[in-house]
Amino acid sequence: MIKTIGLLPRRPGMTVAEFRAYYETHHRVIGEKYLSGFASRYMRRFITPSPSRDTGETPEADFDVVLEIWYPDRATFEACGRVLSAPEAAAEIVADEERLFDRPRMRFFVIEEECESELPEPSTDRSRS
Repeated sequence: MIKTIGLLPRRPGMTVAEFRAYYETHHRVIGEKYLSGFASRYMRRFITPSPSRDTGETPEADFDVVLEIWYPDRATFEACGRVLSAPEAAAEIVADEERLFDRPRMRFFVIEEECESELPEPSTDRSRS
């Protein structure tokens, strides 16, 4: 399994509600168009900032969505990359990204190894001595 993780900030001047609505009604459709047949999952995790434990203030988030695209193997990941970088696809994707994202601040990572901890089931007793 190979995953692509993207940390994506919204375009300046766009509200959180506008960003989420545009992403889910327009940009998501473009993603599905090109990822279909390659990716096994296309997940958008919209960020809600939490108050600081030190100040109690809720800071502005550096990013607005964590994008996850899962591929079954490296060959499929690379084949999809060739499709995404074809001139027509790249032009369509970039044009829509410019409507939605602060593109210079976008960050992408490839995940080829994950480690998950096995934890016991949570207890109903929330007090820890």
